[in-house]
Amino acid sequence: MEHAIEDSKINFVSKHPVIVVFGGTGFIGNHLCRRLINAGHHVVCVDNNYSGSLENVQDLMNDHRFRFINHNIIHPIPQHLIEGNVAQIYHLACPASPKAYQRDPLFTIKTCVIGTMNVLNFALEKGGAHVLLTSTSEVYGDPTVSPQPEEYWGNVNPVGIRSCYDEGKRMAETIMMEYRIKYQMTVRIARIFNTYGPNMDKDDGRVVSNFITQCLDNKDITIFGDGSQTRSFCYVDDTVDGLIRLMNGTTSGPINIGNPYEITVRELATRIVSMIPETKSEVVMCELPSDDPTRRCPDITKAQTILGWTPKVDLAEGLRRTIASFRT
Repeated sequence: MEHAIEDSKINFVSKHPVIVVFGGTGFIGNHLCRRLINAGHHVVCVDNNYSGSLENVQDLMNDHRFRFINHNIIHPIPQHLIEGNVAQIYHLACPASPKAYQRDPLFTIKTCVIGTMNVLNFALEKGGAHVLLTSTSEVYGDPTVSPQPEEYWGNVNPVGIRSCYDEGKRMAETIMMEYRIKYQMTVRIARIFNTYGPNMDKDDGRVVSNFITQCLDNKDITIFGDGSQTRSFCYVDDTVDGLIRLMNGTTSGPINIGNPYEITVRELATRIVSMIPETKSEVVMCELPSDDPTRRCPDITKAQTILGWTPKVDLAEGLRRTIASFRT
């Protein structure tokens, strides 16, 4: 199929313990690869660049501690793909924005379900490497409880336009726990809430990238619905820190990783406009997409008490850094 571009015949041999990042050319993935390398680890990034980009890891290509392999995880992952000691596996591989995961819903489902099983089977073949899955706040659907704690089972439409991703991630969590039970694997599940920062795809359709791009291009700022729906935004450095703490901790999760500061979409647009004073953009209202959640805010009590993690970068500073990166 068209997403099966891969280079899985590569036999990469490392003399050092390796951390594998599936989905490492994506937005969060490239920041994670960079953080791990800066900490002295050897990293193998595996991606087929469906929603990621090699440009995101271009600065790492000449580092001897980094290796990129093109492989699509909906296909079996050969054990010979990476020879040596695979210590940890971060499984971030999946299109994460509505625009990306709705482009090919069946591919999204395969990535969540078949891909997750392939990653876990690869980990088993490598002697039971620890596996962390980046799940999503979308498993909570349009919540009837706010903030959303991990014990909340969600309010998800199984046949809606977002269900390929929402239900796909819910199934991925189930698969992770079943492998933990059957094979005594060490697994970690992180439920990531909205994350933003440098290297975001400006065309991914998310509100932060949308609003910044529209302002810089002097185009209308499109708000879906009346803008009263809420979101919470976590700066990418904080999200990556939470993932690393979870991987190296002692709990399987799931654990919410997000910023509990809740803001309406309309207020977010107003803030971004004020930070780009030269813009001539005006706010316009559009029809609200189907199944768009009205509230989104994490309860991070578990992350704080179990991982000792809490976000450090506030929204104003995070937006400043993100706008600066979009300008360049």
